[in-house]
Amino acid sequence: MSELTIPSKDGKPFKAYVAMPETLPAPTIILIQEIFGVNAEMRKKCDDWASKGYIAVAPDLFWRLEPGVQLTDKTKEEWEKAFGYYKRFDMNKGVEDLRATVHTFRGHAESTGKVGVVGYCLGGFMAYLMACRSKVDCAVGYYGAGIDEKLSEAKNIKAPFMFHIAENDEYMPKDAQKKIHAALDGKSLIKLYDYPGVQHAFARGNGNHYDKNAATKADNLTFNFFEQHLKNKKAA
Repeated sequence: MSELTIPSKDGKPFKAYVAMPETLPAPTIILIQEIFGVNAEMRKKCDDWASKGYIAVAPDLFWRLEPGVQLTDKTKEEWEKAFGYYKRFDMNKGVEDLRATVHTFRGHAESTGKVGVVGYCLGGFMAYLMACRSKVDCAVGYYGAGIDEKLSEAKNIKAPFMFHIAENDEYMPKDAQKKIHAALDGKSLIKLYDYPGVQHAFARGNGNHYDKNAATKADNLTFNFFEQHLKNKKAA
């Protein structure tokens, strides 16, 4: 585990947490943070993906606001800070930084050149934007609120995209979920999965709304998805 410096499109560098697998070269998975920054939960997810044979990278997307943000969902003060960063975050600049991260690992000496992204919360929305606006090999989003407002961009998706929907998501009303299904169901490159009875952030380890059964199902689907599209293995 280490940090890597990545040059942004406008020339300023930013940091990314990197976990390397035992066997190289390997495909890369870029993990896109929640509103809490590249915190212990995101670093743990990187470590877990590295143990499964992937280069796992979590870029610091809040670096333009404040480098090195690491918050939890345990206190009111942290929630307020996290939402403050979210409200000021420039989504378009975030896509630029993610594309810079993809570019770095396409040509990384220890990468196969295959790159996928997976994002949670804010990152789930950003994963959708990356599916629409970049040439990643595949993308996965978990409960990314706001997609219903950007469905016009779905026509640009040229690589496999998977999205996990929490049916009781307090940040994604039922009407928004219906819009997403109406626009994306039946598309050959897109897979949508619904999780009844769970709330936003059901896959955040030790989070307030963590649901083991739903998280295990979603994570297994995501693992098989990446194995298929980044390692060319058939889903189990």
